[in-house]
Amino acid sequence: MPYTFSLPTTSSLSYLESFSSSTHPSLLSTATLHRAVLRNALKKHKRLATQARDSDLSNVLSALNDYLPYLFALDAGLSGNATNGEEIDIVLVKEVEPEWRASPAAAIPGREAPRTKAKGLEYELCFVLTTLSYAYVLLARVQLRTLYASQTPTADQRTSAITTATKYLLQANSIHNYLTTRSSEASFPSAAVDVSASTQGALASLAMAEATLLAVLKDDSYPAAVAQERNKDDKDWMIKAPEIPKVRARLFTRLCLAASEHAGRAQAMLDQSSAARSKGVDEALVRYMEDLKRTSRAKACRFFGIDAEMDGKTGEALACLHGGKKELGFAASNDEGSKLKGLAKLKKDWTERREDKKIEKGGVWGNDAGRLEEARVIEMLEKKWAKMNDTINTQKVPPSGPLLANLPSGRDIHSTMPFRPPTLDIDTLARMRVVPERDDTRLVSNDDDDDDSDEHPGSERETPGAFPGLFAGDNVYY
Repeated sequence: MPYTFSLPTTSSLSYLESFSSSTHPSLLSTATLHRAVLRNALKKHKRLATQARDSDLSNVLSALNDYLPYLFALDAGLSGNATNGEEIDIVLVKEVEPEWRASPAAAIPGREAPRTKAKGLEYELCFVLTTLSYAYVLLARVQLRTLYASQTPTADQRTSAITTATKYLLQANSIHNYLTTRSSEASFPSAAVDVSASTQGALASLAMAEATLLAVLKDDSYPAAVAQERNKDDKDWMIKAPEIPKVRARLFTRLCLAASEHAGRAQAMLDQSSAARSKGVDEALVRYMEDLKRTSRAKACRFFGIDAEMDGKTGEALACLHGGKKELGFAASNDEGSKLKGLAKLKKDWTERREDKKIEKGGVWGNDAGRLEEARVIEMLEKKWAKMNDTINTQKVPPSGPLLANLPSGRDIHSTMPFRPPTLDIDTLARMRVVPERDDTRLVSNDDDDDDSDEHPGSERETPGAFPGLFAGDNVYY
């Protein structure tokens, strides 16, 4: 499962106070309104229960897609570039200062990371695009959740869910690659971990690693067989056993190794990002990347063993499974292939039951990057092949180290798609030339809440019960 990102939140902002436009005066007020809609959508999403956030992602995605064309139009006007063949005159009155709360930043336990303010429209643009990529990753999680539903999905449903999730992850990868180049030319505060160039590069590699593993999962029937076996509501076993067709083991081995390389590159870049910043990155994200790298190598070991078993080399196949368990951290190096005993086995069983309950209740689960799921698949194959080897083949199980030294090199299956910034169409640009009939600055939401306060000290507020337009600082009696 892809990582569970939390969507950033932001404070209120009005572009009418920072910019002026002689050619498209309505652009500033319209962009301000769309930003207010996005801010409210993010605040609403944050307040929802975990089980209700999946259905609300479409509202957040719609607000992001509505706001981005206006934001890129403002950026083009400040840079002197044309938008859809039309010049937009934007004059800087005062520097805009957006304020965003970083998502993967390390914070005090029990408290959120503080918001970070920076000057410039570039900071706003990078954070909005990062939020869009997080929304795509969360949508991929929603698609993959159907694979573990109480009702076992059909082959077509499984393929459709994996294909859609892959599309979302590749879109997130293209956004992070775009921001890697763009952030390298900007200077942001050290606390803004999300929009740093090294963090964006790490997230791009992470999305590519997850998309590569999904290409393997689409044709890998072993995890589906394990999930079906553990599903209490599944009754298909009464009719027929799970079908496990032959897989392209050699190709899948190389794909899993490529995913492991992407995850390792992401972890290295994230360590570089956290080392250069005082606040660092959330340990959960670093731990997820480590688990993803381990899981990918364990999958490569399993497919390498499947290829050996298909050639009749059961002993070497079991040695590959032992190597996969060592990659997952479930077998000691001096006790190769041994079963977990004592407290280690109790801890593993308790963790598995906790993950199963999270799936049933719809909570946040899968942040181990599929590590426990892969361990179940390896244990299933190890039990089956060990029984065959003890009764039929009787081959010696060699050490896994020298055998896994012959693993092939990794191979990528997906190519990076270039990100195309959205632009305003000709009709919308024509409407932006009209002078706004009202002052839209007061339509920006300034409501407060305990965990996400957006009002700054010294801001003017209307006196409750007073005549509209009378503020608390006014001394007028009538």
